[in-house]
Amino acid sequence: MTNAETLAPPAGSSTGLRWSPVLAVALATFTVVSSEMMPVGLLTPMSRSLGVTDGVTGLSLTITGLIAAVLSPFAPLLVGRRDRRTVLVAFMLLLALADAVTALAPDFAVLAAGRVLLGVAMGIVWGLAAGIGPRLADGPRIALAMTLVFSGISIASVLGVPLGTYLAALLDWRAAFWALALLGAGSAAVLAATLPALPAHERGRLGGLAGALRHRGVAAGIAITGLVVLGHFAGYTYVRPVLEAEAGLGSGVLAACLLVYGLAGVAGNFTLGPLSGRRPKTAVALALSGVALAAALLAYATGVVAVLLVLVVWGASYGGVSVSTQTWVRTAAPARFEASAAVWAGVFNASIALGSFAGGLVVDRAGNRAVLFTAAGLAAVGLLLALLTRPRERRPGRQGSQPV
Repeated sequence: MTNAETLAPPAGSSTGLRWSPVLAVALATFTVVSSEMMPVGLLTPMSRSLGVTDGVTGLSLTITGLIAAVLSPFAPLLVGRRDRRTVLVAFMLLLALADAVTALAPDFAVLAAGRVLLGVAMGIVWGLAAGIGPRLADGPRIALAMTLVFSGISIASVLGVPLGTYLAALLDWRAAFWALALLGAGSAAVLAATLPALPAHERGRLGGLAGALRHRGVAAGIAITGLVVLGHFAGYTYVRPVLEAEAGLGSGVLAACLLVYGLAGVAGNFTLGPLSGRRPKTAVALALSGVALAAALLAYATGVVAVLLVLVVWGASYGGVSVSTQTWVRTAAPARFEASAAVWAGVFNASIALGSFAGGLVVDRAGNRAVLFTAAGLAAVGLLLALLTRPRERRPGRQGSQPV
């Protein structure tokens, strides 16, 4: 019996690109990432309001990431034959509820409960959304579809976290999560209105997940993803207290810096996304190089100009991480795209959780510069692995036929 049994042809198999559904999925990824990452921009006021340390508040990302990491790889198995459109709409509504619980939280325990709900929603949405792009476009347009879907991640940094930071400065941090709750409900409505029916393309099996991991190119891509995301979130989760303490930035300037970081992330996504469609190895290497370099340099950036320059490099580089690493995994085993995408999403979220947790330990015990050096080191190890491997093995006599 095969690892993945076809149940229905993929939706969107017609030529071209289905713009409305792709943009709807991009809105969903924007909402998911904004909800997940909002504590980064609000870490200090949340800590003060809840009466806990920055390290403890950083656990709100760890909680969400761990739950999502556990569920993401099994999303195709858990939802079975259910239409992916229906599942996405339902779990975006759960995400809206999770943000509302977070906004109402009187203490860290209730906030943690809201973040558990968010992790459940994220796990299913990520586990399915990562594999939907190729179902909404034909071969030549798949790279563009994936770039647009993952642009939601970068745009979340531009609009989600910075606007949440501004809203918190005007009102309070709870207002930012109420806004996210409304956005989650709106995103569910847009998905319901625009997505075509997405019947199961593969029957979820544990053997399918294991088969994806046995593929050398997939395994390498997932390991690279884990290392760079682990490093990024070890450092970036604590970028606000780092910049406040080391660079002396106030809340207004900090919000502007995060906005610049996010704009650079969008540019990186739309630059490295198309490149990854042609040369995934090159795109991944460029992304990881920038993350490692920027994390190391930020430890020495003291002026506003220096901070902005480093954040531009970091943002542009990390903005291309999601689309380039996911393209690496898809290129390695295109016939297993739903299973491999689900595993990729699980590792991605596990790395967010472990990265924010490890960063909290380092920043509380060894200080701000140590957490940035930790981030740079992990990204550098991922870069080394990317340089030593490739999505597909070259075939004898056809060295030019495989994307690297």
